[in-house]
Amino acid sequence: MKVRYAQLLLLFALLLGWGLLTDPRVPAFYFDNPDKAAFFFGEPLKVLGRLANWFVGGEIYPHLWVTLLETLLAFVLGTVGGIAMGLWLGLAPTAAAILDPYIKALNAMPRVILAPIFMVWFGLGMASKVALGITLVFFIVFFNVYQGVREVSPAVLANARMLGASQRQLLRHVYMPSALSWVFASLHNSVGLAFVGAVVGEYLGSAEGVGYLIHQAEGVFDINTVIAGILLLTLFALVLDGAVGWIESRLMVWQPHAGDTTQL
Repeated sequence: MKVRYAQLLLLFALLLGWGLLTDPRVPAFYFDNPDKAAFFFGEPLKVLGRLANWFVGGEIYPHLWVTLLETLLAFVLGTVGGIAMGLWLGLAPTAAAILDPYIKALNAMPRVILAPIFMVWFGLGMASKVALGITLVFFIVFFNVYQGVREVSPAVLANARMLGASQRQLLRHVYMPSALSWVFASLHNSVGLAFVGAVVGEYLGSAEGVGYLIHQAEGVFDINTVIAGILLLTLFALVLDGAVGWIESRLMVWQPHAGDTTQL
């Protein structure tokens, strides 16, 4: 509980500092004109007002729905693909050795530069944004699952085989539990990257979505709308990350948590 209070206190301090920084009534020695601070950093009350107007007026809902759908599709498809590929190569050393340089080359490529190519291939609609998000999510999940499978203890495998476990049983009861903690560790990072893929794609070329609104506001130097869009995306990214954490807590009940003690 004390941690929560400290977090809320820090948030209040940040908002207060932001408000004082951009208030023209407060002397700003780092700007020759007090209005410059508000121009560069926005104003908290105006940002909150913009968010309220979006939701009350209903303007934001179609754009938010598009961005969230793109994000969820990229997150789910990238995660499924990463898990499947990670399991396959983790259990097939020969295939992993053959594909190793190609996977490393693809991972080293800055995926954001693929956005224009995806727009040529899939158009300016939702598909190009989902494709970009998948490329960002896939590799994080893949490498974590691959490492999780390879980290399985040889002694555990030998004992399971000695007890007559089939390959399917090994996959279900040994490999998957080993990889599961790695999977959820990667999913927390993948949530933000799925949003990045959707928003960057919308920013570069789209007629709808929160990224499109941010791009339009940036074009007219409306910093309050830009910050409002960023805060909105951050909030929903935290909500999605919280959903991942909730699922993790239900599926990983066997895993000890920090602060747990064992009575001897």
